[in-house]
Amino acid sequence: MKLAPFAFVTVAITSAVAIWNLPAAVTGGGRFVPAAHAQQDLHKQLQTQFHTLIDKLRGVDMPAGIVKTNGRVEATQVDISAKYPGRLENVTVQEGDEVAAGRTIAVISSPEYEAQLRGAQAEVLRAKQALAEAEAMIASRQSDQIAAKNDLERGRDLVAKGFMAQQVFDQRLNKAQETDAALRAAQAAREQAQFAIKTAEAEVDRLEAILVDLKLVAPRSGRVQYKISQAGEVVNAGTRIVTMLDLHDVYMTIYIPAAQAGQLSLGDEARIIIDPLPQYVVPATISFVATDAQFTPKSVETADERQKLMFRVKLQIDPKVLEQYHTQVKTGIRGMGFVRTDTAIAWPADLVVKLPQ
Repeated sequence: MKLAPFAFVTVAITSAVAIWNLPAAVTGGGRFVPAAHAQQDLHKQLQTQFHTLIDKLRGVDMPAGIVKTNGRVEATQVDISAKYPGRLENVTVQEGDEVAAGRTIAVISSPEYEAQLRGAQAEVLRAKQALAEAEAMIASRQSDQIAAKNDLERGRDLVAKGFMAQQVFDQRLNKAQETDAALRAAQAAREQAQFAIKTAEAEVDRLEAILVDLKLVAPRSGRVQYKISQAGEVVNAGTRIVTMLDLHDVYMTIYIPAAQAGQLSLGDEARIIIDPLPQYVVPATISFVATDAQFTPKSVETADERQKLMFRVKLQIDPKVLEQYHTQVKTGIRGMGFVRTDTAIAWPADLVVKLPQ
């Protein structure tokens, strides 16, 4: 009968243990039992062979130029927070909901801002009324100015011919100057009214923008991860209402030794296999390699210590794959990440891209 690979390993290790547990004896008993150091060598040899076989059966050993390491699937997290204080009127989503960009997530009620908006709108009307009055005043002052100038011109001829006293002419001159000043004052009042209108309209725009921001919308498509605040609660500026995951920006974080991380380039192909679905191979690319080492001091003095430096690497899952399978994406799950230190090496057969049909 043909034994399965793991059954063969079980038989092999059982035999090894039996040999190891043979009672110690000398040649006088008719048997030869190895010395203690020989037993240790035999044990190490069998143990090494055993682990090598297990690794091969599990596919741990990778071809030269391909690095395999543990990782965790993550996604970009987006916090949707209140920009202004108020009471949560309602929250329209639940944890786990898939939401599209632009969908209303929550609405904050704030009667104070609504009252301020009505006041600002009334101020716009008042400023426009002041502008209309200034325009009417300018028209009146222009009429007075024209009449005063006409009187002044006629008076100049009469004074020259001796039919008008100089004192009367001086009075007409003063009146003409007064009408000029009154016209300039009316024009200044018009400019002031125009400025008041712009200021009031700017206040209206500000309050309307606040009321728009009181309606919280999803900035991008994704999945609701946490619903932190509930309808009816009073929230402050900056309070988180909902946390979302952008399922179109999913990646695996792995850690690579310095010697191998230095051979990676941004944009290189990578592969991901997650623990719950080991039968599938997900395509990815290297989108980030940390500039600072992890787990060890920033400065090391010996070559041995430098070999222990680990660098964080992000394997970005292909956006086209996410577009098709984003509803099946689960973050936080563990798996294995594969990168190539030599892009000329072909991916082995068990790392060819394979996705659910």
